[in-house]
Amino acid sequence: MIVNMSSIATEEEIRHVIERIKECGYQAHVIHGSERTVIGAVGSNGRRAEIEALRAAPGVEEVIQITHPFKLVSRQLRQRGTIVDVGGVKIGGGDLVVIAGPCSVESGEQLMATARAVKAAGGNMLRGGAYKPRTSPYDFQGLGVEALHLLRDASAETGLPIVTEVMSEVDVEIVAEYADMLQVGARNMQNFSLLRKLATFERPILLKRGPSATVKEWLLAAEYLLAGGNANVVLCERGIKTFETATRNTLDLSAIALAKELSHLPVLADPSHGTGLRSLVPPMSKAAAAVGADGLIIEVHPCPERALSDGPQSLDLAGFAELMKGLGKEYPRAVKAA
Repeated sequence: MIVNMSSIATEEEIRHVIERIKECGYQAHVIHGSERTVIGAVGSNGRRAEIEALRAAPGVEEVIQITHPFKLVSRQLRQRGTIVDVGGVKIGGGDLVVIAGPCSVESGEQLMATARAVKAAGGNMLRGGAYKPRTSPYDFQGLGVEALHLLRDASAETGLPIVTEVMSEVDVEIVAEYADMLQVGARNMQNFSLLRKLATFERPILLKRGPSATVKEWLLAAEYLLAGGNANVVLCERGIKTFETATRNTLDLSAIALAKELSHLPVLADPSHGTGLRSLVPPMSKAAAAVGADGLIIEVHPCPERALSDGPQSLDLAGFAELMKGLGKEYPRAVKAA
């Protein structure tokens, strides 16, 4: 339920409503707007009739039922879009934020060359895998802590904030020491134990959609993070499994537009994983921008043919620079090259 307070409600009246919501067995989530205060009553075991009766409480303008199972991420609760600040980069603030870097951190030389090129082309953040979830146990699994050190060094030189994936609960503390943003990969979208732990950390979270997840399931996964106390969540559409075999996945552009309509959280697109084909990354990046994506996350490698993972979908450094030029010309909100 949503309790909309009057624009002239007093602090005492607001506190009274918050206390009553808690007495009824719900959590009270308060959003202070420029004109009025909105209070969300979230939970499933409370006394709903008593919340509805708050329509008669002093200072209350109306009580509205949230129609979606996801409450805190719903745009019904918060009309204004959330802006997530990652090391000074604001995602959801109107600019098209571009995150780029290699699928896996392979060496200091590889990462630094990529980071410098991403910075020079106008990219905003650096991505790079330290721990890699691979389908085969014999594939490259990442450099682990060594990669985290390399990512920190690259960030220190270029000023680019870092996003990297955290795969398990035991890795959260160490990854959070180095990364500005923690990524929940597609395979872990419904790893609820991991989500609950990440919810207790202050680091922003990048939540990728699972390959077989519905938009509803994706938003409910985000709900775990917000319900646990972490409101700095960014969604990422990275392609879903369909009957199509010509591409690695099917990049669901409609899901980006729908998630923006249903939720106040920022939404990114991952055209690299979404297609698996280097040639499709530029046009799908532009298409994602056209449907309202708040940003892109793109795989870039100095020499894709030598990449230890995801070479076929990685842009080379010149290709990334060309993409950024194209985005800057066609989409003014894209960050232009420095």
